[in-house]
Amino acid sequence: MIIQIKSPDQSGIIARYTTLLFNNNANILGLEQHVEDDKKLFYMRIRVDLDSLKISQESLKEKLENLSKELGASIRIFNASSALKVAVFATKEQSPVYDLLMNYRSGDLPCEIVCIVSNHNYMKDVAEDFNIPYHHIPITKANKLEQEKKTLELLNSYNVELVVLARYMQILSKGFVELYDERIINIHHGFLPAFKGQKPYHQAWERGVKMIGATAHYVTEDLDEGPIIEQDVISVNHQHSAKEMVKAGRDIERRVLTSAVKAHLERRIILHGKRTIIFHP
Repeated sequence: MIIQIKSPDQSGIIARYTTLLFNNNANILGLEQHVEDDKKLFYMRIRVDLDSLKISQESLKEKLENLSKELGASIRIFNASSALKVAVFATKEQSPVYDLLMNYRSGDLPCEIVCIVSNHNYMKDVAEDFNIPYHHIPITKANKLEQEKKTLELLNSYNVELVVLARYMQILSKGFVELYDERIINIHHGFLPAFKGQKPYHQAWERGVKMIGATAHYVTEDLDEGPIIEQDVISVNHQHSAKEMVKAGRDIERRVLTSAVKAHLERRIILHGKRTIIFHP
């Protein structure tokens, strides 16, 4: 069991929850907390082993929820052994998809990747290599709404709980984003300064940037402005060609995306407004 708690900051919060768990033979495997001083808000994540629990899990959940009401806290309780169902969206670039699938196959991503969805047909062989259902849903300006409806029906048929945009080069509608609020993760390059449009790495090379990076974030209706989950950067210099910068950028994008997805799957993220509180593994 994984427990996430958000509460007005007050004395004794940790003691109240840990005592309740101890009294019911729930063994705490890990606990981490954080206080946002400016807002006087307390955040906590507890990972619990229930093998020796002396009451039912439903009774424990009820006790935890009652305590949370008493403290004015909000609580989310997850089954740590239940793997989330994930859909991967892609367009042409294969490296972030392969990185996700390799980590999934090795067991490093605790989930079930139920399908790959693409608006092009470049990923069919990749899906076959990993024995994952593949759905080619081409999109044009004329059929975008119709195809998005088809995509949502597909996700519903798979009971998808998380959508990962692995360099999916389509903008999702407001309605789509609202249906999967806090359940869509995207990756994009993050240069200083930022370069938008086509061939961002070539733009960066032409401007002589000294650092390139990538950002993984939750998707909101504000394009590329959702709460940030993971970021990383690498240094470059005048000796890097545009082609080498593209390769370096792709490497960092796939690493950052996989790391962000893992944090979500492990229930290590709690949103604090537009910010994220991310606990250690």
